[in-house]
Amino acid sequence: MADELAHDAWPSAPVPSVPGDVWHWQLEAMQVVSRVRTDLRARIAHPSVSAASTEDARDGLLLVFEELASNALRHGGGDVRALVVAGPAGWLLDLSDEAPDRPPVPAVDRDPALGGMGLHLVAQLSTAYGWEERPGRKHVWALLPTGREVAEPFRDRLPEQRSPGIPRD
Repeated sequence: MADELAHDAWPSAPVPSVPGDVWHWQLEAMQVVSRVRTDLRARIAHPSVSAASTEDARDGLLLVFEELASNALRHGGGDVRALVVAGPAGWLLDLSDEAPDRPPVPAVDRDPALGGMGLHLVAQLSTAYGWEERPGRKHVWALLPTGREVAEPFRDRLPEQRSPGIPRD
């Protein structure tokens, strides 16, 4: 029953098509993940990207990248590839490996101190996520927001700032 719940918790869905700048890396081993994370951090720090996103959203992207990349290397293996698309509405992360027969399985009924909570974290930080089996490959993906789209609709409803001379209630 727990396996069924876990499979249902990480949906099988095709990798979405997202317009934007495409960045990709080959991940040969775990130590490469931190180097790629540093490169990704530099790319999203560029003013054209950082102006359209919040610092929290960029930190979330780096965290999700690290979780999905380490999962692909630990549980997938073979030729592991990372793809990030920086689009106007957010980011698409697509980590693929050569283990299409091993879908992502979130931990169920496990003590968080034992680890294995990465997929739950990915799900919380993402607007959508899933996995897709393709011939000889598994793609685990997540869509992440820029952080700007949440604040914008409420901008009209924010209270006006008070002048320093007006007493507070």
